[in-house]
Amino acid sequence: RSRDEMPARKEEVRHAEEEGVIFEFLSNPVRFIGDEKGNLVGVECIKMRLGEPDSSGRRRPEPIDGSEYEIRADMAIISLGTSPNPLLSHSCPKLKTGRRGTLETDENLKTSLENVYAGGDAVTGAATVILAMGAGKKAAESIIRKLVGEEKCL
Repeated sequence: RSRDEMPARKEEVRHAEEEGVIFEFLSNPVRFIGDEKGNLVGVECIKMRLGEPDSSGRRRPEPIDGSEYEIRADMAIISLGTSPNPLLSHSCPKLKTGRRGTLETDENLKTSLENVYAGGDAVTGAATVILAMGAGKKAAESIIRKLVGEEKCL
């Protein structure tokens, strides 16, 4: 959708941009592109335009034929929804969850499984992108401390 249709507060969008987030408005990922070794090298996207309003009054995005383009990328993080997929805890019963299905972590965002860290909506439930980004940074710092030792990080 466009900036005007974003389901986020203006301050949240501003904070995300201050953190370096680049929004691709009216654009939709079509496929991931890998190299011969299976590594991600890009994402193919297609430009969209807002069509007629649907039953809720929101204008539905429609693809623009022939507008495909690629974004170079070596990592993709898929983030859909505001709670963890129940498949995660069902396929990994040792992963402790709270009563609402969110993942339990300690103060360093470490889960009940060795070497597994979590943050964002999977831990807090629905929250802001900025809080999720902060959790990602905190988890990364915790992982680094574990790898190099606490005393070397001080």
